[in-house]
Amino acid sequence: MAQEPNSELRDFLRSRRAKITPEEAGLAPLPGTRRVPGLRREEVAQLAGVSVDYYVRLERGRHLNVSASVLDAIARALQLNELERAHLFRIARPTRSRPRALPPQSVRPGLRLLLDSLTDVPALVYGRRMDVLAANHLARALYTDFEDQPARSRNMARLVFLDDTFRTLYADWEDAARGIVASLRLYAGRSPHDPALAELVGELSVQDADFRRWWADHDVFQRTHGTKRFHHPVVGELVLGYEAFAPVDDSEQTLGVLTAEPGSPSAESLRLLASWAGARPGP
Repeated sequence: MAQEPNSELRDFLRSRRAKITPEEAGLAPLPGTRRVPGLRREEVAQLAGVSVDYYVRLERGRHLNVSASVLDAIARALQLNELERAHLFRIARPTRSRPRALPPQSVRPGLRLLLDSLTDVPALVYGRRMDVLAANHLARALYTDFEDQPARSRNMARLVFLDDTFRTLYADWEDAARGIVASLRLYAGRSPHDPALAELVGELSVQDADFRRWWADHDVFQRTHGTKRFHHPVVGELVLGYEAFAPVDDSEQTLGVLTAEPGSPSAESLRLLASWAGARPGP
């Protein structure tokens, strides 16, 4: 029985090829009217040093016993960064297994104690699919009281796309939302048989046109550090640095910490946010 084409590989290669012009690749454009926004298949094959027929079959997702050297050559031809290159290797050699539910995740007591000891900065622990597994007091004041949400809704992708308050919380909502989509796409390459991911992607694709369009872009991204800008309804503008850490014993969890420059207006706003959160009546 013939195997199904590797649609993830097919769509990823097509999306990367569309992002590079012949000029950017150092090629003289082939004669004739171009029907594609980026490189043609023939041009990628030329840059990678493989036959056109071989590349066409690969891009169509036909299961080839593709070598690491060929994947490296294609990654160079498409000018992939290290994250994209690793993603290409994963999806070009998918594991043959059936969808299976993954065991529930929990935050071990020591990590939760560390989280709660960070009283001056917002901090969260993310799990698979951007699930929010735990959040300290200040993170709940900044984002939302995750513990008041149904367990299924404690997911940053669902909140960012389906909760209107998050569209105003982020000063650049599109940048934040696209980053989340690209992070989910990266996770999909690592765990293609996770049925909870398929459910999440299906739900968001049906309910939000932005998500549906950006998911089709096949961008991959992992936020390890950077800057996030917020417009909080109580304390106003916040410009916060972001750092991410993975526990050594569990690479599927991430501790995310937000900080403000000492003496900055954002540091004062964080202090006010902490005071406001502390003054609110408890549950």
